[in-house]
Amino acid sequence: MEVTFQTEQELYQHVMPALRAKRMDLKRHQLPYIKEEDIWNYLKEKVWIQKQNLELYHIVSDIMNCDELKLDDYFKTVLERKRRKPIL
Repeated sequence: MEVTFQTEQELYQHVMPALRAKRMDLKRHQLPYIKEEDIWNYLKEKVWIQKQNLELYHIVSDIMNCDELKLDDYFKTVLERKRRKPIL
C-alpha cells in the first residue's frame, strides 16, 4: 500500500512521532534545546535537498539517524543568524 501526501504539512504531521522520538533521544544526550521543527528544518535544508524520490521509510530513517553534532551546529548557525546585533 502506497501512502501519498497532498501537502508537506500532512507529511510533517505523519512523521511527528519519529520527530518526537528523536527529540527525546537528543534530550538524553544533553541537547534539550533542539525541537522537532529544528530536526525537520535541518533535514529539509541539508539532507533531503540532495535527494530525489524520497520514500516514507527513508524520511523516518533520516530522522532517527541524523548526526547529532551536525544538527547541533545547524541549530546554532540558524540561531546566530536570527540573533539581533547592535549596529556600531
